[in-house]
Amino acid sequence: MARILVTPRSLTKGGDPSLELLKKAGHQLVFCTPGKSPDEQELLGLVPGCAGWLAGVEKITDAVLARADCLKAISRNGTGVDSIDLAACERRGISVLRAEGANARGVAELTIALMLSLLRSVSFGDARMKAGGWERRQGTELDGRILGVVGTGRIGKLVIKFALAMDMRVLGCDAFPDARYAPSPDFRYVSLEELLGSSDIVTLHCPHTPGQRPLIDGAALARMKKGAVLVNTARGGLVDNAALLAALQDGRLAGYGVDAYEKEPPDPSPLLAHDRVIATPHIGAFTAESVSRATRAAVDNLLGALSRAR
Repeated sequence: MARILVTPRSLTKGGDPSLELLKKAGHQLVFCTPGKSPDEQELLGLVPGCAGWLAGVEKITDAVLARADCLKAISRNGTGVDSIDLAACERRGISVLRAEGANARGVAELTIALMLSLLRSVSFGDARMKAGGWERRQGTELDGRILGVVGTGRIGKLVIKFALAMDMRVLGCDAFPDARYAPSPDFRYVSLEELLGSSDIVTLHCPHTPGQRPLIDGAALARMKKGAVLVNTARGGLVDNAALLAALQDGRLAGYGVDAYEKEPPDPSPLLAHDRVIATPHIGAFTAESVSRATRAAVDNLLGALSRAR
């Protein structure tokens, strides 16, 4: 029997049937504060004695790992591992496992929802109606518009599929383009510079390394078409928030949809309060289906790792 630390917010608050697989295997589950992402201090008190860790988006630092005297494997209920000190894990022989593609559908669908909401000013109209007003902004239809997808992994490919079905043209940019991927004559790979300069909508689906410069900085925003919109359901560090606010204020950027932040929850800011910004509280993978798929994948990964570590 091993102690398993469980920290994803969706699991500590709502649970999941897949957790029963860990109990049936004889393991003891240890939970952090329900519904909250644990901070370093809480993790320092929870991780000693745990052989496995079913992890969420919380930061897993070298200091925390130094207290993990029995830890064999960290299994993420998602794909991102930028919140984990991977070098410290490698030094200590701790495996880091990912639930590849389990949340792709949920994130891709939210991307489309944000895109449509921005182009039709849904949140703006809703806020004005609830305040007793009647103020409209003219919208834009998708037919023939150009979508730029930065990162064409599983999420990016689903977004491309949905966009093509809505009669859009799509440009893709990827560090490692898939030469065999040709979903339609209306899709092609281009450089980031061409994508930014040609797209009516840009959506981000690529990784980001902490400390790395933002991909979408002032120079990148200056390359974008005037009146374009940007969607970020990937990583908060991919964008320069100050440059983004300036682009919204001067009218170069028509809207920003965001579901990813460097700090969760983010501090109040002029950017998040801007009436051309739609901000959601990291709900891309927070669907019943995505949570179920990701949890089952993470549990299976963890069981396999602990079995091999015996």
